[in-house]
Amino acid sequence: MFTGLVQATGLVYSLELQASGVTRLALESPLLAAAELGTSIAVNGCCLTATSVQGNVATFDLLAETLRLTNLGDLKVGSLVNLEPSLRPTDRMGGHFVTGHIDACGSIDFFGADGADWRLDIKAPADVLRYVVKKGCVAVDGMSLTVADVFPAGFRIWIIPHTLSVTNLAARQAGQRVNLESDLLAKYAEKLLVRA
Repeated sequence: MFTGLVQATGLVYSLELQASGVTRLALESPLLAAAELGTSIAVNGCCLTATSVQGNVATFDLLAETLRLTNLGDLKVGSLVNLEPSLRPTDRMGGHFVTGHIDACGSIDFFGADGADWRLDIKAPADVLRYVVKKGCVAVDGMSLTVADVFPAGFRIWIIPHTLSVTNLAARQAGQRVNLESDLLAKYAEKLLVRA
C-alpha cells in the first residue's frame, strides 16, 4: 500500500530483456540504499519488488503483463522515474490509498505553464474515467493528485511548484504515456452498489 506521495526520483540505470523473457530494470537513487531484497517500491506508481540491491542501485523484474499495462517499457537509460517505498504501519497517511496496481495508461495532452500556474491535461480511457471525479484523487505515475476538472476524454490537474520540483514531471511532455490508478474506494463503492 502507498499514499501517492513521491519521496524521491530515480534514474534508469539499465533496462534489459533477459534470456528468461523477463525484463530487468535497474534504478539508481539514494532512496534505494535503504531497500532490501523483497522490498516493495512504487516505480511511476507501479508496485515492484526489489530483486537485488547494491548501494544506491536496485533491480526489479518486469513481466510481460507489467510492460503491457504500464509505461515502464517506454523507459530508457537516463529516464527519470517517481519512487515511493511502501507504507509502514507507523507512517502518517497523506495523499490517498494507492495500491500500485496500474489500471491503464493515459497520455499527456498538455503540460506546461498556464499563466503563473502549471497545468496537466491527461487523456484517459473510459474504464479509468468512470472513477475520476472533480476534486477527487487520481494517481498519475504514482503521484496522488487532485482532479480540477473532468472532460469526456480526460481530466485536468493543476500542479503546485513543490510537486514539479520533487517528481519526474519537469521531464515530461505532451504525447508521453503516464500510469493511471483510479481511486480504490470508488471501485469498492461501485462493486457494493452493483451487488445491492
